[in-house]
Amino acid sequence: MQVFLAAPRGFCAGVVRAVDIVEIALERHGSPVYVKHEIVHNPHVVADLEAQGAITVETVDQIPVGSVVVFSAHGSPPSDYEAATARSLRVIDATCPLVTRVHNEAKKYQREGKKLILVGHRGHQEVKGTTGQGEMALMDDQEDPQPPNWDRDQEVAVLTQTTLSVDDTAAMVDRIRSAFPNVTVRNDICYATTNRQMAVKELASMVQVVLVVGSQTSSNCRRLREVAERSGVPSYLINGPDELEPGWFEGMDRVGISSGASTPESLVQAVCDALEPVKVHHLGLASEDIEFTLPPEMRDAVPPRRSSAWATESPGE
Repeated sequence: MQVFLAAPRGFCAGVVRAVDIVEIALERHGSPVYVKHEIVHNPHVVADLEAQGAITVETVDQIPVGSVVVFSAHGSPPSDYEAATARSLRVIDATCPLVTRVHNEAKKYQREGKKLILVGHRGHQEVKGTTGQGEMALMDDQEDPQPPNWDRDQEVAVLTQTTLSVDDTAAMVDRIRSAFPNVTVRNDICYATTNRQMAVKELASMVQVVLVVGSQTSSNCRRLREVAERSGVPSYLINGPDELEPGWFEGMDRVGISSGASTPESLVQAVCDALEPVKVHHLGLASEDIEFTLPPEMRDAVPPRRSSAWATESPGE
């Protein structure tokens, strides 16, 4: 069997930044540091940080008064910040800067008097944070929704969740444009999501089966599996090598592997090793050199942090 490793894969800049923030907070403030929602959607990353002293909670009300809390990379609604102030919490904001940009866009378009439509998945933490920025209609492609029943001449702005399928989102935007000609569309799907989906499309053309390493709770991981499957090859989303099924590979000699933006590279290597390939191809279909700055109060921290090591891809052959 030959294994083909897609690139880019694994940690994006927003995930590296978020994990760094939790580790720096633990070093500076000691345990416990509370994390509001999973810092990123990967159980291995969450478990590692909890082993260091982080405590993950789902609501601000679960955090003891006066504690240190990190708000997750997915973004939080203003109500969470208000609740934190009421409990005298020290908030460290790990929201991905690209998600913060979407929040700022929502506020801008509302000031301009536009009605807002958010294309995103209902119940996802990022969507909760964005819809909390003000009144907006949510269109979830998984529900086959119709555009809101607004006047056709209404000025409309369209925002998107950052981790959506590029192709599905384009179809939703076309549907909205047909209903509202006077529409402003922001392409908020992040660089990491776009790059990984493009890499998986290319990967799928070279192999007989695709494995996406990552969590079922990760939107960008689920989209990668769907992209591979729509390209015509069987595709499976797994957390690690223990979820591999021998039947998937019967008669297969070319297996592709990618991973979502919150998946440690160590898990990808563990899956690759478990397959015992005779040859590993590092495709290098794209490269990323984006870094996000830490919050102002942490910019004196000394790199590298462990998250950077988790994100390192193996060199080419």
